[in-house]
Amino acid sequence: MNALVPLPVLLPLCVTGLKLAIGPRLHRFQRFISLAVLGAVLVLSVVLMVAADRHGPLSVHLGDFAPPVGITLVADRLAGLMLTVSSAVTLLVLVYSLGQGMADRDDQAPVGVFHPAYLILVAGVSCTFLAGDLVNLYVGFEIMLVASFVLLTIGGTATRIRAGSTYVIISLFSSVLFLVAIAMTYAVAGTVNFAQLAERLQEVPLGVRTLLEAMLLTVFAIKAAVFPLAAWLPDSYPTAPAPVTAVFAGLLTKVGVYSMLRTQTLLFPGHRLGDLLMLAALASMAVGILGAVAQTDLKRVLSFTLISHIGYMVFGIALAGRGSIAGAIVYVAHHITVQTTLFLVAGLVERRDGTTELTRLGGLAKAAPLLAVLFLVPALNLAGIPPLSGFIGKLGLMRAGVADGGGWAWALVAGSAATSLLTLYVMAKVWNLAFWRDAPPGAEEEGVVLESAEDDEPDDEADDEERPTGSGSGLPVPAGAVVAAGFLGQSITTSKRLPWPMQAATGAAVALGLSYTVLGGPLTTFTQAAATELLARTPYIEAVLGR
Repeated sequence: MNALVPLPVLLPLCVTGLKLAIGPRLHRFQRFISLAVLGAVLVLSVVLMVAADRHGPLSVHLGDFAPPVGITLVADRLAGLMLTVSSAVTLLVLVYSLGQGMADRDDQAPVGVFHPAYLILVAGVSCTFLAGDLVNLYVGFEIMLVASFVLLTIGGTATRIRAGSTYVIISLFSSVLFLVAIAMTYAVAGTVNFAQLAERLQEVPLGVRTLLEAMLLTVFAIKAAVFPLAAWLPDSYPTAPAPVTAVFAGLLTKVGVYSMLRTQTLLFPGHRLGDLLMLAALASMAVGILGAVAQTDLKRVLSFTLISHIGYMVFGIALAGRGSIAGAIVYVAHHITVQTTLFLVAGLVERRDGTTELTRLGGLAKAAPLLAVLFLVPALNLAGIPPLSGFIGKLGLMRAGVADGGGWAWALVAGSAATSLLTLYVMAKVWNLAFWRDAPPGAEEEGVVLESAEDDEPDDEADDEERPTGSGSGLPVPAGAVVAAGFLGQSITTSKRLPWPMQAATGAAVALGLSYTVLGGPLTTFTQAAATELLARTPYIEAVLGR
């Protein structure tokens, strides 16, 4: 069984090499192998999760080199669950992207560019979840960074290049800081293997250990978009194609949360920075949700709610108790799925009406009832309406805060309740503006030029009224010429009839989110066991070091 552990990383990388060798040919075959490899990764992830639950953590030393020399990959309950959820989500987003590519009649971009970069991204995410040492965690981050820049800037439009450049600059800064932290860790402990560090860091002077903890937390907080290190996110994600935005918003920030969860429980038990984490969690909730209240574009609304709800996960990590860790794990799984679903719905809205600007939308509940349902269910789930999975996660976190009884814990309980109510307000605002009210005057006759590769550099001599503007700014165009941004940023005609693969993938994502409610009992039991295993640390250490 241990031999299966590297496969979620190796399979996407191997298939990427095959796809690059084939080039932009054999489109149907390339779509098939992309779906097949992600389906295989999903099956492997479920197998690893079940095996880790029944037999304890699984570990493999590549090349049979023992720590600290060799590369160690470990699949415990937490890694298995994260792999399973991320694999399911990435598979659904791939189906969605296939529908968009076929609807755009754009085979070159999805097959020749998007698919290889997407599979590399999946490999990087899997590497991060399975990493058994700091160096391979860093490698996973860098694999994701390379793929992310390609996906964010696909098409090479000015708007996407600007957003991608901001993302890369911030990511490179965090990467440099991560390398410094790795070097310092190796200097004081003589290893970067998690299991060995769990033992050796306890002998390191307290001040040095606290410095290492602070550096690693800073790195992971940037990746997770924890306030005040989240300013890059609202401007970076909404400019990318809908499938890219969805998988980034749903998954990539949770890689940072996962890394915080892994290192705080395994390397820094009883951490001294708990109060600082609680402050960051509370600030993320407040600033994120207030930013969402102020937005009038659906994608930016969702981007700010993403920052806000990261605070719930940091809340659980900061309390560092069994109940809070279990609640954080539930919320991570829930949020990956729900946030991805909402961004997929935003892509459908953009596909149908040419804009995600709420002031220009209306009447969708009547005109597109299926689309309305696809939005309403995950929106209520995000707000934490009982008995949905968002409520289960928030309830677990708030119960843990009440049980803790500290001043910061009570502040976070109050902040969590207020954030949940404001999230409900924001989702109700989106529902009322985009779905429930009548369409605003002229909405049926006009669309919006969101982005066009040809229009990023308008001629200086052109009339200002004729210049297309950037994403979300809204240049009216005549009926019958409603356009939106394709994979390469090219102008494409929108349609009131949405491609069925895009709707099917979004519906499956909604069903996946609802399954957490149906399976709430087993999910809670599993996460409680995962939290116990994380806090005990011994099962992980023994599995890696062979004791």
